[in-house]
Amino acid sequence: MEALAESPKVKIFDDATKIAQAAAKSFIELGREAIAERGCFTVALAGGSTPKHVYELLASEDYKDQLDWSKAHIFFGDERCVPPDDAESNYRMANEALLSHVGLPDKNIHRMNGVGDAVANARLYEDEMRTYFNDAAWPRLDLVLLGMGDDGHTASLFPNTSVPDERDAWVSGLWVEKLGSYRITLTTPAINHAAHIIFLVTGESKARRLAEVIKGEHDPARLPAQLIKPLDGSLQWFVDAAASSRLSNPGEDT
Repeated sequence: MEALAESPKVKIFDDATKIAQAAAKSFIELGREAIAERGCFTVALAGGSTPKHVYELLASEDYKDQLDWSKAHIFFGDERCVPPDDAESNYRMANEALLSHVGLPDKNIHRMNGVGDAVANARLYEDEMRTYFNDAAWPRLDLVLLGMGDDGHTASLFPNTSVPDERDAWVSGLWVEKLGSYRITLTTPAINHAAHIIFLVTGESKARRLAEVIKGEHDPARLPAQLIKPLDGSLQWFVDAAASSRLSNPGEDT
């Protein structure tokens, strides 16, 4: 196995609160740039507690008026196969924390349908994305927010499943044996065609795996997060001190 050729940009913050503040600032800056350049901003949201803090900040009085939300289109990196009002739904979390507070038109919210057959719903979501992106070869999202599990997964690209190796589809539905549940996820190439990708990683429980993903040998079957390498874009890791504790020469310290 080969070592990763180049380390991505890693920014280390004191805690999850500082990460959320930095991510919210980047979200606003990238959104305003995209709207100024092309008249719209496309972003894929992540689930999880750290992204939730980002969304709550974006919905706060200090942030929400800094972006023209009518020109933002919201997609999702992955979704659990549950109804949209289920406590486990990524859409529900994002809607309660952000989407319902900023005046987004309903047509600008592109949620994954978690009810019914995961594979069929993945195809329908890909159709919706292809329509939005005018049947481009791949979607060009302005921003993708990602988390990383302590097993090295990101979005719903899990170790020892076939989906991380998907090279043709934009969206896949899959059964995750270790979780005993179905998921829908953007595929590796769909994510890697984004203009900007930001990982949000917190907690000591992620430290060993984070070091393996960023500094370890290339082993994407075991560590799917290593597959995230934008083809023509930027990749940043926003991590807290606890998660970064096993990194050496981590890059930029904030």
